[in-house]
Amino acid sequence: MDAGTWALVLAAGEGKRLRSLTTAPSGLAIPKQYCALYDGPSLLHEALDRARSIAGNAHICTIVAEQHRRWWQPQLHSLPRENVIVQPANRGTAIGILLPLLHVLARDPAATLVILPSDHHFRHEQTVAAAMAQALEQLALHPDEILLLGLAPDGPDTELGYVLPGASDGCGALRVERFIEKPGPVQALELLRAGALWNVFILAARGAALLELFRRRIPAVVDRLSAAVCADPAATGEWRTLAALYEDLPVVDFSSDILAGQEARLRVLPVAHCGWTDLGTPRRVEQVLRSTQRSQPAPCERARQGYLSLAEQRERLSRGAASAPRAEAPAAG
Repeated sequence: MDAGTWALVLAAGEGKRLRSLTTAPSGLAIPKQYCALYDGPSLLHEALDRARSIAGNAHICTIVAEQHRRWWQPQLHSLPRENVIVQPANRGTAIGILLPLLHVLARDPAATLVILPSDHHFRHEQTVAAAMAQALEQLALHPDEILLLGLAPDGPDTELGYVLPGASDGCGALRVERFIEKPGPVQALELLRAGALWNVFILAARGAALLELFRRRIPAVVDRLSAAVCADPAATGEWRTLAALYEDLPVVDFSSDILAGQEARLRVLPVAHCGWTDLGTPRRVEQVLRSTQRSQPAPCERARQGYLSLAEQRERLSRGAASAPRAEAPAAG
């Protein structure tokens, strides 16, 4: 494990498409990353464990939302306080990466980062860990480039993003031709035939190289956020400045607004099948629950702590639908 490697876990999303499963019986909607798939740790805890395969605990950071404090505060006590970076509002995935990136670079200008979403499920975690380690090795050969992990599609899914790869770089990765977000059915089939990979939003990069991508696209935002960031994200003065700044920041998407058009700086690393899903919709959660066995209780303090279980939610909703009275068919005339 390289001492210069940092892991950044993205945990500030709202998960609106999964609200039907993440709304508790009380009516309270809980962001999916703070829920559990079965009885064990939350999805956030699973992402933190994933991060520990490539970085020490002192080098694991997470970006969270202020409005989610009631959920992330009890779940992140294992991380150093300065590694929990709170954003005042949602300004898109690009800003959600840029803010913690600036915090890490303020502490370690030579940092290498692996960026991980907190709402993914992998049936074979060892495969993912090996792929992340391989991506970090690639950076030693291409320190100025960004390495994306790409998965061979199981089928033409129209709700996911794709990476169309180009020629091999001779070192195990492929050049990136372009990105395609949520293609239609016909285009999705064409992408499969062309060898496109699913973009799982896991990437590895030197912090300075990643920051350069942002500077090329949104230099004014980078300058303004840089001026507001100090080494301690919990500093009172910085929080007030940041909250005021966020009121005026644009919404920026990382894939379409930052990566697209800068493909020459990108590489994609094909990953073996590992049973991945982003748990983005009830349909995908249903697929995972049907294909996996019920997990064993997690050890120590991460055993069931009252996290909302998506499996139990599905069962509860199914029982409710089955017991609902059916409308009578109109009498024949």
